[in-house]
Amino acid sequence: NEKVAKALEGAVIVNKGTFGSSELADMLYFETIGQDEVEIELIGLCTDICVVSNAILIKTKLPEAKVTVDPSCCAGVTPESHNAALQTMKMCQCVVE
Repeated sequence: NEKVAKALEGAVIVNKGTFGSSELADMLYFETIGQDEVEIELIGLCTDICVVSNAILIKTKLPEAKVTVDPSCCAGVTPESHNAALQTMKMCQCVVE
């Protein structure tokens, strides 16, 4: 699809072999050194596995960054586990819109 290809121009793709990616957290850390305000938005599948894992890794590496999760752009294994993951991220100082 041409729209998808255009949206991905210049994108950095991180191939992760597990739920969370320390490579992604490290990359974001090094790319944002010296920036006063850092905002990162996460979306994806599965809220209760990959999204929550990466949110926690990123908040650990960048504790002052504003990490936002858009629940309407995520899906969990079940509605209950999706909501539990959103609550977990809120408790770890992520913003859930």
